[in-house]
This record gives sequence, structure tokens and C-alpha cells, in this order.
Amino acid sequence: MLASVRRPEPLTSPAAATVFTMVLTQGPVSRVEIARRTGLSSAAVTKAARPFIEAGYLREMEATERSGPGAGRPASPLEIRPDREFFTGVKITGDELIGVVTDLRAQVLVSARRPLTSAAVGDVVAALAGFVAGLLAESPSYGERCHSLGLAVSGDVDRAHGVVRYSPFLGWRQVPLAKLAAEATGLAVTVENDVKSLTVAEQWFGEGIGASSFALVTVGVGIGCGLVVNDRLVAGSHGVAGEIAHIPVGGQDPPCHCGGRGCVEAIAGTGPLLEAARAAVGDAELTMEGAIEAAHAGDEAVRAVFARAGHAIGLATAAMANLVGPERIIVTGDVSGLTCYGRFEELMTEAFAGQAFGAAADCRLILRPRTFEHWARGAAAVAIQTLFTL
Repeated sequence: MLASVRRPEPLTSPAAATVFTMVLTQGPVSRVEIARRTGLSSAAVTKAARPFIEAGYLREMEATERSGPGAGRPASPLEIRPDREFFTGVKITGDELIGVVTDLRAQVLVSARRPLTSAAVGDVVAALAGFVAGLLAESPSYGERCHSLGLAVSGDVDRAHGVVRYSPFLGWRQVPLAKLAAEATGLAVTVENDVKSLTVAEQWFGEGIGASSFALVTVGVGIGCGLVVNDRLVAGSHGVAGEIAHIPVGGQDPPCHCGGRGCVEAIAGTGPLLEAARAAVGDAELTMEGAIEAAHAGDEAVRAVFARAGHAIGLATAAMANLVGPERIIVTGDVSGLTCYGRFEELMTEAFAGQAFGAAADCRLILRPRTFEHWARGAAAVAIQTLFTL
């Protein structure tokens, strides 16, 4: 049986945050190993873990045997009780809500979508309240043990104050979304930029585990980037740290909506890419699926469009590697269609290798398609992170 349902006491020390986060993201792990990796004393690890064990968030596994000269007492690894608390995450787009309920490890337990008929703030918040209620109604335990909601929104987001400063796709400016959503749902709400949310999910529960520094590049309507340096998500003074969408890699062509020319986003964003493919074949009705089929069929003009997109992203990721030196760069988002054209990854990798300087070329590129449900999972991961970090 789980302990009586209650929220954990507020974290009172960096040691508590460090110990819990390590077990959450890298467990099961013994106290001895936690002490070795973090530099904390064994007593400090035990003190930090005790409140989480008492509250039912951590548990001790059976002791494992030790053997050999100098072997001490058998170790009892600590592990997460993933169903101790549940989290809801919602990705908000201009025309749809995509939501998930996850456990403490950000494993998706239920997911759903709901169309939006209006992007007006009041309409979205009202739809969100009903949508979240429906997700939590999927199981009595979700309603009982879900206290936190994460929201992922494109654009300029002030996470600390829960304000969407500007979201071009929603047409929002200075919207106190966390406050409005908390009042509508009764949950503790965290709002974060969608790319940063996905970066948090990769950092704690995905390809970023074990990497103190990595970058996440998202390909879709826009080109986004999240950056983790020394185990911390970097926002920068103006919230745009790591931005690569408007690195000029195409010379003076094509023009970009930002006012610049030759930007990565103007070449590899799905809108410009499809527009270029349509121009290449002279078909204004061509779909992305049709463009991929044409590339597979040997249409050299369409192949050149995809090749240029892969080359542009390769150059941009090389610039990131040269500037920051991450251990790995994850390319994700709406790349599933592009990966159907087999040479996209090859061309991206070739451009990266040709432009990366020295040891930066050793940075590993990982191509991982992600659906919008993954973005919603990222919102839930931010809610988890907010609860268990200082």
C-alpha cells in the first residue's frame, strides 16, 4: 500500500534535490553509489532520502550481495515508486490540445487530443479545464494523485512567472496562463516553451540522460533549439539561448520571415521546404507525402530540395557544436517525413562533419522523430522537474 496521499515537503536543500533526481533519472541506485557520484557523504544521502521514503516516493529494494576482499554490507538500492504521483502535460497549438497523464518517470499512461475552435485565451482555458478533467477521469487514481499540470506553448514564455509573453501561432501577448489554468483546473501549473519542455524530457528521461551538456534541435513549422550546459537548461538573458533557426546558411536566398536571408528556418522549416518542392515540380497542390514519394521515385529536383534542407540543418548543428561543444545533438520534431527519404540523415551528417571544427566533430548526432504526444510528455516532465528541484 502507498502511504497516505500527500505532497512531499518542500525541498529544503540542494542535497535533497540531487539525491531524488539521481534516483529518478538513473535509478535504481545505492546510497553508496549516489555518494560516489555526487560527492555527498553517506550520512547526507541517507538524510536526504529519508523524507522521500517516508512519503512513498522512494523505496529500498532488497539488499544485493557483495563479495571479495573488503566487501561491506550488502547494498540496498533506492528506486522510484512511479505510481506515487501522476502528472498531466498538455501541448497547446493554434488549433488543438494534445494531452497525456504520466507517472513519476514520465511514462505515458493515457493520451488524448481535442480540437480548438478558437485561440482566444478564455476559450482555450475553458477547453483546457474540460480536457484535463477528462484525462484525469480515465482512472480514479489519476484524480487522487495528480496535483500538477505542465503546459507547453510555442513562443516566448516566462516560466518563473507563468506568463506567455508572446506566442505568434496563438496570437497571445502577456497572458498569465499559469494563473488562469490553475484557477480553472485546481492544479499547480507550470508553463514552459514547448522546445524547452521537450528538452527537459530528453534530459531527465530520454537521450540526454548521462550527458552534462547536449542540444536538442526541433524541425517543424519552425526550427527550435534547447540547450543544456553543465546539467542545466540554458535560457539566456532574453530566453533565446541556443537559438539556431536564424543562422544564415543559405547566403542571400531565400528570404526569411524574420527579415533576414538564407536562414536555416527559411530552408528547412516544413512550410518553406514544401513550397520549394512544389515549385520544383510545378504542382501547387503537392503534399509532403507526395514530395517524399517523388524523391524516392528519383525526381532530382525534389531530391535537391531535401538535400538542401539536410545540408542547412547539418551546418546549423555544426555551428552549435563549435560554439558550445555538447556531447550530443538530438534532432527531432517533425522529421519523420524527412527520414522517410533515406538520404536526409546522411546529408545532414555530411554537412555537420564538414563544418564541425576539430574535436567538435566527435559530437554524436541522433535523429529521433517525435509526435505531439512527446511534446505533451515534455510538459509533464517540466511539472515533475518543478516539483522536485529547487
